[in-house]
Amino acid sequence: MNILTILVIVFLASLFLTLGFKELITRYGGNLYTTIRGGTPRAVGLAPFIVLLIFFPVPGKYLILIIGLFAFVDDIIGRKKILGSKLEFGQLSRGIGMLLVMVVGYLYLGPVSILIALMIQPMNIADMQPGTACSTVIIMGVLVFIGILTLGIIYYPVLILIAACLGYAPLDYKGKIMLGEVGNHSFGVALGVSFAFLGGLIGNFTTATTFIVTLILLLVTTMIIAYLRRKTLRPFLEKNLDIKDPHFGDFFMDVLTGGGLGDLIRRITLKKRSITVKNPIMIFLGFRRLLHNPSASK
Repeated sequence: MNILTILVIVFLASLFLTLGFKELITRYGGNLYTTIRGGTPRAVGLAPFIVLLIFFPVPGKYLILIIGLFAFVDDIIGRKKILGSKLEFGQLSRGIGMLLVMVVGYLYLGPVSILIALMIQPMNIADMQPGTACSTVIIMGVLVFIGILTLGIIYYPVLILIAACLGYAPLDYKGKIMLGEVGNHSFGVALGVSFAFLGGLIGNFTTATTFIVTLILLLVTTMIIAYLRRKTLRPFLEKNLDIKDPHFGDFFMDVLTGGGLGDLIRRITLKKRSITVKNPIMIFLGFRRLLHNPSASK
């Protein structure tokens, strides 16, 4: 079977599974059905997750399986607290999944597996706005493919990733469905594996170069998401976090460190401290958002 046939199968499988999961979750989804946008089934990312699980090669397949399963637990349980604490069951499940991706990934890919796991964060933030996660996967996937192609190699897994995303994307762009944690986490890990492969080619698979290139691509991905989400992040930062006149650096830091997991880390490290940033350069770079502590004493 040639690659074009495989890509067509991947696209159609993702498309029809997406339509099927949309209907199932809308009717029977329970906690997987949200009231936002007049009613939106989330975790429809089960469709590309399954497709990637079938067609993506090892070791990426293993890492997608790990994070997909733990992310789906997060989707199902939701934001329930653990024994009255501030830690949520979903955060715990996601955290365990990320750690396992790092550990299992390390056995196959080395230290770059840390960055592959961290790709989950920006993709999670991207999924909060219709089409943003899909646009990010397509843009970065194409860039990686072109980068690898210039080195004289055709990397088919990134084409499989793009095809799976294109099959899922139409209803997401319309705001009718959401990837959910299972979808955006799977896309994040698949992208991270693709970044690592490009980094390995550039540096002849030396550990340091692979890590540096992957880190650069992770930061570029974060910047793209921050740019695509800038109009919705501005009012959020101003009203919810009291960050006046936010800069692009604040958007970048929100994508890189925002969300429940980032706030949990801030609670642990900063405790009740509130840090005021006055240096113009640090303000420009987004340190107001980076150091914003939701648990700070008023």
